[in-house]
Amino acid sequence: MKKLALHWQILLGMLLGVLFGMLASTMQWSGFVIDWIKPFGTIFINLLKLIAIPLIVASLIKGVSDLQDISKLSKMGGQTIIIYIITTTVAIILGLVLVNIIQPGKLIAPETQAQLMETYGGDASARIAEAEKQRNRGPLQPLIDIVPDNIFGAATQNGNMLQIIFFVIFFGIGLILIPADKAQPVKDFFSGLNEVILKIIDLIMLAAPYGVFALLAALVVESPNTDLFAALLGYAACVLLGLSILVFGFYPALIRTFTGRGYRFFFNGISPAQLLAFSTSSSAATLPVTMERVEEHLGVEEEVASFVLPIGATINMDGTSLYQAVAAVFIAQAFGMELSLGAQLSIIFTALLASIGSAAVPGAGMVMLVIVLSQAGIPEAGLALIFAVDRPLDMCRTVVNVTSDAAVSMLVAKRMNKLREPHEKKWDDYYPKDRRGMD
Repeated sequence: MKKLALHWQILLGMLLGVLFGMLASTMQWSGFVIDWIKPFGTIFINLLKLIAIPLIVASLIKGVSDLQDISKLSKMGGQTIIIYIITTTVAIILGLVLVNIIQPGKLIAPETQAQLMETYGGDASARIAEAEKQRNRGPLQPLIDIVPDNIFGAATQNGNMLQIIFFVIFFGIGLILIPADKAQPVKDFFSGLNEVILKIIDLIMLAAPYGVFALLAALVVESPNTDLFAALLGYAACVLLGLSILVFGFYPALIRTFTGRGYRFFFNGISPAQLLAFSTSSSAATLPVTMERVEEHLGVEEEVASFVLPIGATINMDGTSLYQAVAAVFIAQAFGMELSLGAQLSIIFTALLASIGSAAVPGAGMVMLVIVLSQAGIPEAGLALIFAVDRPLDMCRTVVNVTSDAAVSMLVAKRMNKLREPHEKKWDDYYPKDRRGMD
């Protein structure tokens, strides 16, 4: 019997997870789900995080060293950063336009606001304290943080991704500069390591349907009261509308305009990574799958994908930036504040910088939002207003972040003449037994 394609397996796992979560909530099985189902979702995310740093080290060293020329690295890096900044700025402006037109903050009743503040005030205080630590650091501290004093220490935390990327690029440059006969054994080692890691990803993806089932079932039983979601429907709709415009309009239009690749081609290639991003709420956890899909199904050559995607997972947060813009104005509207044009322009700049500093892990954008609120003069305690719906929106904006990374990798590859016809593969080619003889 033919196996169901991977994306349908993941969708089925998500649907069954939601239905089981709803049943568990009705039957008062929440404790069972949290104790016996949720851990399998956590294990699945940990497996993806486990492979993220080895994948970045192996693929990025190989990609940089294969460039053969420092000028190519400089050209690719410059184009990558510029395009990422452009897409992030577009996302922020889109969010500000939508939130000013829809004005969801006007829909929150005072009693609902008081209830949310009481329920989530403690969480808001914790995020404010974390953001205060970041604000008190010197202006060049982010630059200092990029350079690790111990690469092995940096490699122990996925949140240190920029430090790892810095070291790996430095290492790759060293390989370019030494004689080819000396560099070749090192390049062969990392090339082989990269192949092993890609095979491990194949094995991990066998568990994807079960992992997303566990994650979605736990999310449903842990969700706040539905009355709170109804009160924040306008805000959620505003964020989702902006994210949808980016995913289904802006990125496909960029791909069509600058690469000539069609709408269906793009989504057929990237959809498994999008579904995984939705389930895990982590660009870093999804990175291994994103790289595999971009290289083998979207036609981006490895030396581009292995450079652009790890950087994108660290600094390119279009979905998070749009959400921060909408959330800041929404909270201001809820408190009856009128933001000037200057204040909203400052949100664009601050949200852009905050997106670069956001870790590629669930909920990191909430901490950075405090900095955006403070810069615009909006009460940080207003975070409590959006905690109720932040988790499902976090899942959606992670999809945007991953989609943006994939789109930008195609644009850079096209400009570098590294966009080829992808391998003729099907969805179930993820399974190792189906890939025998193809590698």
